[in-house]
Amino acid sequence: MNAHAENTLFTTRDTPVIDHPADADHLKAALRTLGGGVSIITAGEGEARTGATVTSATALSVEPARMLVSLNRSSSTWPVVERFGHLGINIVGAEHEALANQFAGRGGLRGAERYRGGEWTTAVSGAPLLVDAVAAIDCVVEEAIERHSHIIVIGKVLAIRIGNGHSLLYQDGRYHAVSR
Repeated sequence: MNAHAENTLFTTRDTPVIDHPADADHLKAALRTLGGGVSIITAGEGEARTGATVTSATALSVEPARMLVSLNRSSSTWPVVERFGHLGINIVGAEHEALANQFAGRGGLRGAERYRGGEWTTAVSGAPLLVDAVAAIDCVVEEAIERHSHIIVIGKVLAIRIGNGHSLLYQDGRYHAVSR
């Protein structure tokens, strides 16, 4: 049996599916196939504001209302979330693609500069929320769990704003608009 055949798990329509090592590059490649909702995580106040674009925001539970966000521990966002004890989860739509890019660090904007081009309000917790977000969820940090390169933030939901539109998705290195 040749090496290629040994790594073939099964064949679909004459296309072999190859088993890969469980390493970072192959895990990233696999996760790129999974579309995720785009959220802008916001934290801080005034010039101490910052944030990040993530696909890792999700509900941990609805009763009690808790959100879960995974943040890279080396990002500029985690220390601000930790310092202020709050975070805004801004679920964005196709019209927010440029803002999502800014918060992802494209264009080199940092800190409070990332808020340019958006209209913001202050939530109950003090976190900035995007006024025209598809939805925005205001949280205080209930728990932060350090694992490997990331911090898993569990947020206690204080307030929810529901706007209009459909969420933006990110898959295979590109944004995708959702429409009905």
